[in-house]
Formats: sequence, C-alpha cells, structure tokens
Amino acid sequence: MNFNDILMNLPEVKKPAQKRLAFKEKLKWTLIVLGLFFILGMIPLFGLGQNALQQFEYLSIILGAEFGSIISLGIGPLVTASIVLQLLNGSGIVKFDLTSHEGKKTFQGVQKVLGIFFVIFEASVYVLMGGLAPPAELAGTAAYFSLELVLIFQLFLGGIMIMYMDEVVSKWGFGSGISLFIAAGVSKEVFVRAFSPFPSPTNPDIATGAVPALFQSLAGGDPLTAALMIATLVATVIVFVMAVYGQAMKVEIPLSFGRIRGHGIRWPLSFIYTSNIPVILVAALMANIQLWARLLQNWGLPILGTFVGNSPATGIVSWIHSPNIVNKIITGSMSFADIGHSVVYLLFFLGGSILFSVFWVQTSGMDARSQAKNIMASGLQIPGFRRDERVLERILSRYIWPLTIMGAIFVGLLASVADLLGALGRGTGILLTVMIIYRLYEEIAQQHMYDMNPMMRRFMEGGV
Repeated sequence: MNFNDILMNLPEVKKPAQKRLAFKEKLKWTLIVLGLFFILGMIPLFGLGQNALQQFEYLSIILGAEFGSIISLGIGPLVTASIVLQLLNGSGIVKFDLTSHEGKKTFQGVQKVLGIFFVIFEASVYVLMGGLAPPAELAGTAAYFSLELVLIFQLFLGGIMIMYMDEVVSKWGFGSGISLFIAAGVSKEVFVRAFSPFPSPTNPDIATGAVPALFQSLAGGDPLTAALMIATLVATVIVFVMAVYGQAMKVEIPLSFGRIRGHGIRWPLSFIYTSNIPVILVAALMANIQLWARLLQNWGLPILGTFVGNSPATGIVSWIHSPNIVNKIITGSMSFADIGHSVVYLLFFLGGSILFSVFWVQTSGMDARSQAKNIMASGLQIPGFRRDERVLERILSRYIWPLTIMGAIFVGLLASVADLLGALGRGTGILLTVMIIYRLYEEIAQQHMYDMNPMMRRFMEGGV
C-alpha cells in the first residue's frame, strides 16, 4: 500500500446522502458539537501537576482551547497544518490539482495527515517542555515518565476529537468547527469581561466586568478607571460596527440563464472575500509563536524572546504582542518606543493577512478559474458576453484579486487596531466572532429560504 492509498482510505465523517440537509438537521448537529466542545473543556487532564500554559488565557481563546483540559490543543494543530500546507502549495514545493475530485481528495488527505502529525507533535511538546507537566514532586521517577505518556495520550485523544468534530460541523452543520469553537470561546470571554460582577484577581476592589467596574469607579470617584472602562467598551463597539459594515459590502455580478431569456440572478462577491480566514491564520501563528517562546524559555533556549511574568519582554515575541495604546495614553505612560512597537505589530498583521488571503484563494477553489467553472456548470453567463469560460475568468479576475487584497487589508487593519485600542476579548477575537456569527446568520437565512421555497429547493437539487 502506497502513500496515496493511505490518503484515500483515512477515516472520515461520512457525507450526508442528500445534497442539502434540512435546517433542523444542521442545527441539531451544530448544537451537539458545540455542547460537546464545552463539556470536553471541563474535563481536566488526569495526572496534571504544573499548568504553565494557564496564564495564556487569550491565546487559549484564539486557539479554541482550554489549557489544562483534554482539549488543551484546541484547533492549533489543524490551523498549523493548514498554514504549512498552504505555504508549501503556494510556493510550488508541493502542487495539488484542486480542480479535480482526486486532487481535492488528496489535498484533504494530506491536510488530515499533517493535522494528526501536529496533534502528536504539539501534545509531546506541551508535556515534555513543561507546559503541561505531571506533579513536580515525582520528577525523576518512573511514575513521572508514565504520567507524561498518559498526558500525551489524553491530549492526542482531545486533538483527534476536535479534528473530527470540525469535520462533523463542516459536513452536517452550519459553517465549520474551527470557526464555531473560536466564536464560542470568544463569546464566553467577552460576556465575562463585560458583565462579570465578581472581583478582579488583580484588583479586588473592582469587578472583573467592564460595565460593573465602570459604575463602581464612577460611584467611588475614580475617573481614571472609569475612563479606561469607557475606552474599552467604545473600542469593542467600534470593532463590532465596522466588522458588520465590512461584511455587508458586496460586489454583485449580473448573470443570466443561458437557456431562459429574461431571467437572471446576481452573483455576490463579498468585499471581505476570504472572510475571517486570514485573521484566524495570523492570530493562530502569533499564538503558536508565543507558546513556543514560553516553552523554549522554560527549557533554557529563549531564541524567540523572553517573558517577565505573563508579559513578553524581549525578542520576536515582544514585537508581535500588541501594546494597549489607549491605556498608555490615559495613564500618561506613552513613549516613542510604544509607537514603534505599534507600527511593527500593525505591519506584521497586515502583511500576514494579505499573504494568507492570497494563499487561501489559490488553494480553496475561490480563484477566478474555479468560480468561472462553477458559474458555467450552473448554466449561467454574463449578459452581453459569449458563453466562454476564459472570458468569464478574465472578467472575474478584475474583481476577485482586488477584493482579496483589499478585504485582507481591511480585516488585518481592523483586528490589529482593535488590539491596540484594548477592546474586550481583544480586537482579533471580537472581529473573528462577529464575522463568524454574521456568516452563520447568512447561511442559516439561506437554508431557511431553501426549506421554505419549493422552487429554490428544486433549482439547488436539480440545477438549471
């Protein structure tokens, strides 16, 4: 059996027999997976002593993880596998024919194998480098080594479960599991940070939630804390409004049915063409760099930088950690070094968003050629132009590549600026959640229209 046979016979979640599932069926599987995700996040790792990763609360949200639980890896291995495969494919080192069924099957198989590899690799790294370690008093004993293997096995099981839960949502639910897990984690974090009445661990006199803390500071005559809370809430609202506005913008290309005169539709191309994918990949890349930096520092090899407490202090890791500019301005601690730091962070985020956006379009079937084939297969054409795939591809290219770049710049700029402004749950998390929920709403609305309109159902199932 060769490698290609292995790829074609990997265990996978079976696709539904019908072309389109009913709304209730999709909703059922989405809620089941979401509930399972929260349950797994509450199952602690057996044999865990030191949890050095617990301080990376924000990174755990972006990675859809719960450090110290069976899903401590979260979506990290899946996203890392996607990044590596896109870089290899985009650079031409490995090429996949994504226009054919076999090529897509091979691409998905390689991505799954890479995902399994990174599950094992990251689980081993987390445990063996002290991120998630057995009790320190057992160090040097056979029991310590045995517990390390047990911890790695548990992390492996959790990583594989996340992988197949993502596949269940992609095939049987709404959206994708990766997006769903991020949205769930960020929504919980934003709600807690906005409304929690419990005392803050760093300041017991002030509530954890921004809204209760605002009223407490106003009542207690503390204008500085009140100003910080107002700035945080305003930044959060701005990110929310701008993300919804960007999502609503579209370029609509008029198309007509070749065999039916007088009837046509508009083919929508979103301004944020690659959606939240570039931001997910950039945020996951930055999260992985920070985790590796902490683990390498614990191992005595601070090649990516060092930490003082929970804050990055030197090296690459410090430059890709956003300073809270508004906080520094209000407290009067702003310096020229902070301005330079902010510019570097902004440029890194923008460059990463553009790079991943271009790679995603090329590898996910969103390029002009693939879209032209889809339109032609649906029996559609652009009015006034002959029915030729090359003509359609050339016209679509005028829109798709500018939208790819401009959409990536928009989401990268919005996420990085929101991080610098100190929005609740960080700007990246809020942006991702808003876009995920907006896309989920659109998919649910489309599914509802499909279920309620018999003509739409016949068109989608039988074609034109």
